[in-house]
Amino acid sequence: MSTATAVATMKTAQVPRPGAEFQIVEREIPDPAPGQVRIKVQACGVCHSDAFTKEGSWPGIQYPRVPGHEVVGFVDGVGAGVAGWTKGQRIGVGWHGGHDGTCRECRRGDFRNCRNRRVPGISYDGGYEQYMLAPAEALVRIPETLSDVEAAPLLCAGITTFDALRRSGAGPGDLVAVEGVGGLGHLGIQFASKFGYYVAAIGFGPESGALAKKLGASIYIDSKATNPAEALQQLGGARVILATAPSSKAMSALIDGLGPHGKLTVIGVAPDPIEETPVQLIVANRSIEGYASGTPADSEDTLRFAELSGVRPMIETYPLEQAAQAYERMLSGKAQFRVVLTM
Repeated sequence: MSTATAVATMKTAQVPRPGAEFQIVEREIPDPAPGQVRIKVQACGVCHSDAFTKEGSWPGIQYPRVPGHEVVGFVDGVGAGVAGWTKGQRIGVGWHGGHDGTCRECRRGDFRNCRNRRVPGISYDGGYEQYMLAPAEALVRIPETLSDVEAAPLLCAGITTFDALRRSGAGPGDLVAVEGVGGLGHLGIQFASKFGYYVAAIGFGPESGALAKKLGASIYIDSKATNPAEALQQLGGARVILATAPSSKAMSALIDGLGPHGKLTVIGVAPDPIEETPVQLIVANRSIEGYASGTPADSEDTLRFAELSGVRPMIETYPLEQAAQAYERMLSGKAQFRVVLTM
C-alpha cells in the first residue's frame, strides 16, 4: 500500500488574461532555480503600475500572471549558486527585479537601464501571493525598525520620489515643488522636507492643504483657486518641480513656474503628451526629465533614510483574498494613500 506525498500549496491572486478579474487560486509552492531565492511574502503594495499587468498594456506579458512589485517578506529557500542570502533573512523586491549584467548599460554599472531588465509582476510572478521567486540580484535588505506594511510602498513609490529628489540638483533651501498630494506626492513632500528644501506642495482644491503642511510643506498652492506657475514665480521660481499626479495637463501648466535652470521631473504616469513650446524651455534654460525607480542599492538607501528621518507612507491594508477590492481602491484615487496587501 502506497501513500501519496502531500503537495504544499499557497494562495495566489492571479490575472488569467488581459483585462480579466482577479482569481484567487491555489498553486504549488515553487522551488527556487539556480540564482533564485524563494520569498515568503508578508506584504505587497498595490501600485498604479500594476495596471500594466491587469490590463495587458505592457508588451510580452505571459498569462496567467501575478502582479506586485512592492514586496516584503523573508528568505524561505535559496537556489544553487546564491551567496550572501540565508533562510529567515528579511528582504524585499521592488520594481527593479533583475538585470542581465552583460548589456552595454550593465557593463557601465547603469543597472537601472539594463536593456533586459526584469520587473516583478510583469517579467515573472510578483508579490500578490504567499510565496514568490526572485533573482538574487533583485533583493533588498529591510531594516528591522520598519514594519512590513511600512516598507512595502517604499520599494517603488518611496525609492522613486527619494531618488528623483536626491539626484535632482536641488540644494538645501532651494524652492522645490511637489505636484500632487497622493500616493507618490505625500512621500515626495516628506523626503523634500527632510532634504532641507523649501517645499511648495501643489494640490487641486483646499482640502489637502493641512495635510501637506503636516507632511512638511512650507506652503500649499491650490491650483483650483490660483495659477500654480504664477504662484511659484512669486516665490522666485522653482529649482525643481516633482510631478507626481497622473495628469499631463497639470504638468504642462507648471513649466512656467520653473526658475533659471529649473527642472520638471516627471514620475507620474499619464497617457497623454506633456505640452510645451521650445521658448518655454529655452528661456531660463529649463528642462524636463523622466525618472523611473532605482536599483536594489538605491532602495536600501531609501529605506535607511526613511528609518533615520521618520518618513513613513500612509497606508490602507487589505488581505490577499481581497486583492480585487484593493486594486479598485487604488484605482479610485480615494485611498489614503498607499494600498498594501497582507498575507
